[in-house]
Amino acid sequence: MPRGGRAAGDTARGREAVAGAMPAPSPGPREVLASSPEAGSRAAAAGSSSRGLLWHLQDKRLRLGLFEIDPGHELHQMTCMMQAGLWAATQVSMDHPPTGPPTEEDFSQVLTQVHEVGSPRLLHGRGCVPVLALFPQFPPQAVGAMACLRALQEGCGYPDPLALGPSAHTWAPVDALGAALPPQQGFELGTLAGPAFARLRRSLGLADEDYQAALGPGGPYLQFLSTSKSKASFFLSHDQRFFLKTQRRREVQVLLAHLPRYVQHLQRHPHSLLARLLGVHSLRVAQGKKKYFIIMQSVFFPAGRISERYDIKGCEVSRWVDPAPEGSPIVQVLKDLNFEGKTINLGPQRSWFLRQMELDTAFLRELNMTDYSLLVAFQQLHEDEKGLGSSLIFRTVRSVRGIQSPEESGAQNRRLLPDAPNALHIVDGPEQRYFLGLVDLVTVYGLHKRLEHLCGTLCCLGRTFSPVSPACYARRLCQWAEAHTE
Repeated sequence: MPRGGRAAGDTARGREAVAGAMPAPSPGPREVLASSPEAGSRAAAAGSSSRGLLWHLQDKRLRLGLFEIDPGHELHQMTCMMQAGLWAATQVSMDHPPTGPPTEEDFSQVLTQVHEVGSPRLLHGRGCVPVLALFPQFPPQAVGAMACLRALQEGCGYPDPLALGPSAHTWAPVDALGAALPPQQGFELGTLAGPAFARLRRSLGLADEDYQAALGPGGPYLQFLSTSKSKASFFLSHDQRFFLKTQRRREVQVLLAHLPRYVQHLQRHPHSLLARLLGVHSLRVAQGKKKYFIIMQSVFFPAGRISERYDIKGCEVSRWVDPAPEGSPIVQVLKDLNFEGKTINLGPQRSWFLRQMELDTAFLRELNMTDYSLLVAFQQLHEDEKGLGSSLIFRTVRSVRGIQSPEESGAQNRRLLPDAPNALHIVDGPEQRYFLGLVDLVTVYGLHKRLEHLCGTLCCLGRTFSPVSPACYARRLCQWAEAHTE
């Protein structure tokens, strides 16, 4: 896999050095990735203005896909901070798990951890402890925040920094290869509604250790560049299991305001198609402006054998993407008009899918949400994967756990889950495996969307467009699902 940075020998030695100091990353498929286009494009950007609009469109087309954020990437520093901060934030959840019934405070708690990036040392509120003196068994390039915190907690005899309070400890993080972040660049990572999300992750059977290993400094994040009109940045964990997306402050406020109802909906309908939100965080570098991001379970996981991906809104305007050439390694998400002529063949699970679409879109309609998407992906089933096969007992137990009666099962609209990772977003048809999930759940039908609706009404005569009322949007997406399934 192409990768920027140091020589292969140094890379291998760096990986060996940190292997014993932090949890091993979760294994996962790695698609064909390219080195990020960011570093090369910056040098050419200054002279590009005279080339005109056509050049910019071609450049954008070439920059689509999934890219590894290597040390030459302009977002490398920020993602290293996110990794170090998320490792520490998850450690708090592991050391102080929520107990007892959920409370209002679980949904309103804000934990801020302050990290100081500079010389390799660990500060813990009662003075400075030199890191290299504490851990002579590690080479200097491998001694970073994660190794230090782990070693302190596991028997070095020093006070646990976390016990001194969330803002009382700071440390110098490094990436997975031991490369220190630039000095004199401190940052804060905030964890919003941490106990509520910790409970939600555990209800999904997601171990904090796996979550920490995937999102921490075990490997570089991947950047996803798409044709989305959103100004958000999109990242994937190194194993592609978790999806990270930057959000505006207003969107985060909406999400947190509706979080109790979202959790309640998932309790009532455990096999819901709604994307599973796993965390909400803020990142402030030095004295800069806070940036917010969310973490969710990726709908398209495991990604290794997926052949086609679609983002469906049930409309026509701006819903076409020029497909990549056949055989291209570009990871591309197509849209509604690209789906014409295709069908989702769910067999006997079609009725479950249509009913769940009704339940989930009704919930979003009640919250006054619009402009969300149904993600769809195709994967050809192998012969030994077709039908229920020998996993029937496992699937039945896994799918009905906790149900008290057939009436409750019907009300919850449960189904037999496949014996596969990410089973909640996977539905197996007779020949194909489908990845299905509703995402982008926090767009309120407020003044901005109402103005977009007015403009669409005037400019898109006879054609369907995205910004419509929540009731119309929910009905239209359900109609699309009914028309394109069998």
